[in-house]
Amino acid sequence: MLKKIHFKVSIKASAEKTWNILWDDATYRAWTSAFSEGSHAVSNWKEGSKVLFLDGNGSGMFSKIHKLIPHAFMGFEHLGIIKNNEEQPQDEFTKTWAGAREDYTLTEKDGVTILEVLLDSDEEFEHYFSNTFPKALQLVKQLAEQ
Repeated sequence: MLKKIHFKVSIKASAEKTWNILWDDATYRAWTSAFSEGSHAVSNWKEGSKVLFLDGNGSGMFSKIHKLIPHAFMGFEHLGIIKNNEEQPQDEFTKTWAGAREDYTLTEKDGVTILEVLLDSDEEFEHYFSNTFPKALQLVKQLAEQ
């Protein structure tokens, strides 16, 4: 069963700058290195499009952008696993989390952006995300506040 996990960080930068830090290739690679060295995403970043979230070894997951509001909201629906740069057929494990959401909301007020992440996680990964996501969001904050 999936559980919602919430993370929040206050960033002294505009929502537009924070958004660009999140989704531009070079800075995306920088902040997602907290999860795995070599992390990157392959996408055209348009609503309804596929996204490949990959580590440096061609493994990861594929998802789709279920909703996008520039500089305000990016929502992903995770669909399956990638191994050796190839999408894998759904197995029993994948079926337990396929459809999980990961949503990024940016709210700007007086030059400060609140970045909130809400994600669905199974019990197995909850501890990992609870430790790693705050580190990743601190990297986003550092990059945006430069």
